[in-house]
Amino acid sequence: MQRIKKGDNVEVIAGKDVGERGEVVSILNKVDRVIVSGVNVAKKHEKAKQVGNRQIPAQIVEFNAPLHLSNVMLVCPKCDKATRVGYRFKADGRKTRFCKKCNADID
Repeated sequence: MQRIKKGDNVEVIAGKDVGERGEVVSILNKVDRVIVSGVNVAKKHEKAKQVGNRQIPAQIVEFNAPLHLSNVMLVCPKCDKATRVGYRFKADGRKTRFCKKCNADID
């Protein structure tokens, strides 16, 4: 089970976007990176290209660049604070995540 999952709200704790919050769009497990919406926005210059019969002009595209997992921290939905994540087992044997600050279940 992962500490941060797709759809979680996270806060950036290191880098140029410190303090910004956003929702996790995707997780890149092999390189330990996460893409957060509205955070770490980068620009990419694209050349003009021909696609079929259409000509696409040169443009500057903005996209959300990935952040390292260690630079983000999960925001607890209950206490609305950036927190560490712990694990516990329910009575039925399922493993769940919980907030270390307010001790509330996250999922």
